[in-house]
Amino acid sequence: MNPLEVVAVVFGLVSVWLASRQHIASWPTAIVNVAIFFVLFWEARLYADSVLQLFYLTLSAYGWWAWLHGGPRKARLRVSRAGRRVWAVGAPMALVGGLTLGTVLARYTDSPVPYIDAMLTSTSLFAQWMMTRKMLENWIVWIIADIVYVPMFISRGLPFTSVQYAVFLVLAVMGFVGWRKSWNADRAAAQSDAASGAMAVAGAR
Repeated sequence: MNPLEVVAVVFGLVSVWLASRQHIASWPTAIVNVAIFFVLFWEARLYADSVLQLFYLTLSAYGWWAWLHGGPRKARLRVSRAGRRVWAVGAPMALVGGLTLGTVLARYTDSPVPYIDAMLTSTSLFAQWMMTRKMLENWIVWIIADIVYVPMFISRGLPFTSVQYAVFLVLAVMGFVGWRKSWNADRAAAQSDAASGAMAVAGAR
């Protein structure tokens, strides 16, 4: 048992649970989590996932700011939906990025699972970026990634990490349900405000 892995798992679980509840503390706990996993993944020769933690660190810092000030007039960010442009640009970029990185890992490193590692890396970056912008569908991408992550970590001798990602899978489902309720509530409130405004204008004529 690696005690450092246990600490990383605890911070990771807390971070995702907080994210599923839209709590801003999910970002500082995520920063601790990714810093530890950078070391663990490098030692496990999962180089793409190790480097991925550095991108996570940057995205976590940005997400921390965006959730607080990324909304209209620098207000708190609210849950939104990923439009067609996000999928049309983001999904192909993730695919091309994964295949390119996989080729590099296969040729120049001793990674035992270069393409799986690389595709999970690019997919996770896409999902994490979507989360920084509070796009509901980030949870769908995470669900897909977590399903693949669990057996990969088991095969690489990281049992606690595999358990963490199994719990992440559950939390991702919870996050999707919770964020969808929040988005529906905000949309209903906006429609109500618009209807009230229209009635006020009509009454003033």
